[in-house]
Amino acid sequence: MTRPSFSLGIEEEYQSIDPETRDLRSHIRFEILEQGRRILHERVKAEMHQSVVEVGTGVCKDIAAARADLTELRSEMIGLARKNGLRLAAAATHPFADWRDQEIYPDARYATIVEDMQTVARSNLIFGLHVHVGVEDRETAIHLMNAARYFLPHILALSSNSPFWLGMETGLKSYRCKVFDKFPRTNIPDYFPSYGEYESFVNLLIKTGCIDNAKKIYWDIRPHPHFPTLEFRVMDLPMRLDETLAIAALCQATLAKLWKLHSNNQGFRLYRRLLIMENKWRAARYGLDGKLIDFGKQTEVPMRDLMLEYLHFVDDVVDDLGSRNEINYVYKMLQEGSGADRQLRVFRETGDLKKVVDYIISETEAGVYNAPASEAATTNQ
Repeated sequence: MTRPSFSLGIEEEYQSIDPETRDLRSHIRFEILEQGRRILHERVKAEMHQSVVEVGTGVCKDIAAARADLTELRSEMIGLARKNGLRLAAAATHPFADWRDQEIYPDARYATIVEDMQTVARSNLIFGLHVHVGVEDRETAIHLMNAARYFLPHILALSSNSPFWLGMETGLKSYRCKVFDKFPRTNIPDYFPSYGEYESFVNLLIKTGCIDNAKKIYWDIRPHPHFPTLEFRVMDLPMRLDETLAIAALCQATLAKLWKLHSNNQGFRLYRRLLIMENKWRAARYGLDGKLIDFGKQTEVPMRDLMLEYLHFVDDVVDDLGSRNEINYVYKMLQEGSGADRQLRVFRETGDLKKVVDYIISETEAGVYNAPASEAATTNQ
């Protein structure tokens, strides 16, 4: 059995922020995309809303290469935004922006999506993290996807970074995933016995006019239709670069461990989608502070305890992947809290959502970008 490459590709979606108002502001007038593409080529692209900037690494052989690539991308885009009178912020929702004020990027693909989904598409003002892990054999990819579904709520809780929506405290740590729920073909996928069964499902949707291609399947994990990867899509966009890399390393280690079991004719227990969805709700609602269900023991277990078990589960593949440093950062995340926890902490201390935006911007730039002395302050106080 041929070992997958477990290569990495990471996509981040940033908010473009007006430093005066701290609200979202469309970037198209300021040519950030055009400038970014001249420097970073195809690693920068538009998203449906003009206030979203997406970057994506190349194919990275390991987490060290991913760190170098993503550091360059974040640094360049932060610098370009600043040169154009904007700031970049990494969080899965903006604390108070209104989707009704946002312009749609002028592109035929997005026009089709808006025409098809109407307000569901227009209101989808969210920012995610996608991690591609190289699994070249499609049959193997389906088997690993089936098993990896169990861990998606754990990963969501760790990444949770969207407690606010339209200026309100939502009571959820990841409100982003509830906004995205409105789209069709989202959430945890079903179990597929084989890649052939998955292909038959996709072909039926295409034949019956539900979709025109498999990219319109938006599950929390999916075989990418064009790349030989499994794509993790469940995550909120974290604030810090180190958080993104820790989560990417965890996704990679999860598949490597599951493949190790699979290659030794050992399986990981498969759970029904409906049960995993119960845990996803808990992860979205409570983040790291809640409890998930241990279906084997049929009992609730604190999320942080489950994360420690999870880290122990993947520990024997981490050194081979060269990701010990990034995986260890997960322990720091458990101590300091998720992005949602830290946003809420700032709001409790200040009562000011603009201060929350300031904090997000500073965390986005932390360890990545040092503003020149001649440059104006990050935001007006």
